[in-house]
Amino acid sequence: MIIANWKCNGSKSMIDEWFESYKSTIKNNGVYAGILGIAPPAIFINEVYDQIKKNNLDIDTISQDIAGYTRKFTGAISAKMLHENCAYSFCIIGHSERRISYNEDNKIIKDKILECLSCDINPILCIGESNEENKLGKTKEILENQLMILKNMTTSDSLTIAYEPIWAIGTGKTPNPKDVNDIHKFIKDIVQSISGNSATPIVIYGGSVNEDNAQSFLKEKFVDGALIGGASLDGSKFANIVNTFNGINLK
Repeated sequence: MIIANWKCNGSKSMIDEWFESYKSTIKNNGVYAGILGIAPPAIFINEVYDQIKKNNLDIDTISQDIAGYTRKFTGAISAKMLHENCAYSFCIIGHSERRISYNEDNKIIKDKILECLSCDINPILCIGESNEENKLGKTKEILENQLMILKNMTTSDSLTIAYEPIWAIGTGKTPNPKDVNDIHKFIKDIVQSISGNSATPIVIYGGSVNEDNAQSFLKEKFVDGALIGGASLDGSKFANIVNTFNGINLK
């Protein structure tokens, strides 16, 4: 699974240029080893969806957020809206930017996950520790606490966990790929042990992933893909990350 998170970036001209450079760089005629998606700002959802259809690309449109059952606030988007618009199949939930800047706690994030599941939208749950927590050796303790919202929950086969160390997002700093692999195995084991249906989630890595370092992460056994931020804003760079993923998995 390779996901482009455009965050608060984009324009109609950027989208046109993105798809042109993506098409000129992608290999294997667009055949992917797994799920491929783009999470644009909500205002550009239709432009991205139209480009995907026009170019006959097997790419999912993904939401960057969702309202949740109890937070139908101004500017929010509900799961029902997503389900009816552009056939959404995934939604990013619990990104550290929303946890920190919007004060989203486990209760709010769980509410959003349940709303997604009620409309057959697969959540991509973001978890991660701060730099201070990492230095204190509390990474697994923090991650387990964030994962406990899944306790006794029956999830879909496409439940995805995105491990994004807060200190690595947009900083150019990255953890050792072997350490990431160990953490991903830990995440899979925790979710399997606490979920209501013993689900083994897809676990992807995010945090300053680019076309130069992608292979070092994607070749690890328990790394099922990547959530790409800044590098996903360039269609050619994103395509090269997808090419790397395919090169490892389409053998």
